[in-house]
Amino acid sequence: MIKTILLILTIISTVLLLNGCMNKHGISAKYYSECKEYYDLQGYYHKECGQDDIITYEEMGEAAGKVVDVWTDKKEKPKGNVW
Repeated sequence: MIKTILLILTIISTVLLLNGCMNKHGISAKYYSECKEYYDLQGYYHKECGQDDIITYEEMGEAAGKVVDVWTDKKEKPKGNVW
């Protein structure tokens, strides 16, 4: 019972501590990601954001997929046309 409460408190505190550093790309060390915004000579708008993320949502999804595959003993998924 006590272990469960401590686990829940740890998870909640971790989420609250990392909540300020989550942006649309992933988890970052900075609250706002620094982006360079400019218009080129033809008038097109460009926005280049630095890769200052600790981990991206894409990397988290790939890692979670690997964990699920190991947990369920699934083999490597077929690539390309499987027909």
